[in-house]
Amino acid sequence: MLLAACSAAAGAPFSHKLHLALELQCTQCHAAAAISTKTDDNLLPSASACVNCHEQMTIAAPPTTRVVHFSHAQHLKIGNVAPVIAAAIDKKTYLQSVGDIRRHLDTRNACQACHRGLEESDAVTAAAMPQMADCLVCHSQIDNPFSCEKCHDKNANLKPANHVADFLDTHTTGKLGLDKTTCAVCHGRTFRCLGCH
Repeated sequence: MLLAACSAAAGAPFSHKLHLALELQCTQCHAAAAISTKTDDNLLPSASACVNCHEQMTIAAPPTTRVVHFSHAQHLKIGNVAPVIAAAIDKKTYLQSVGDIRRHLDTRNACQACHRGLEESDAVTAAAMPQMADCLVCHSQIDNPFSCEKCHDKNANLKPANHVADFLDTHTTGKLGLDKTTCAVCHGRTFRCLGCH
């Protein structure tokens, strides 16, 4: 047995870095991902997947997500979308700040195209979860609030914290220091304020 115990709770120490260095494939541990068609499917490894190397396992409940319609199975059939996301970043059509995303997209691992940074990760965090801008590279028709419901629950509160009651009055003054590019993820790159107001 390699390790006595392992924990996979959100924010808990768990080394994807170590497991990927052992040349394990994502679906060896996350076997359900290949057939998962719903976001509420539990894709965490089963204890039986871990007993070959670990004596004890503590696996927490899967993290919650605001996405309610997503099929891992369908997306895995597409193959590696990393080159597609990389091309959007290179063409400057990616709809949010890029940060260090681009350096992770030279991968042949289809899972790491959206779950980036795992090869460096020693803790389970939200940082490895896909960004909405990743989805919008292919699913580019933005007509909010109607297009939001393709992935999100129709009653989901998706408004940013700064969209308070007087937002319509204050955001046009310039006092909020808004960068219009941050609005693109929800409103699209070519939105016009008068399109809604």
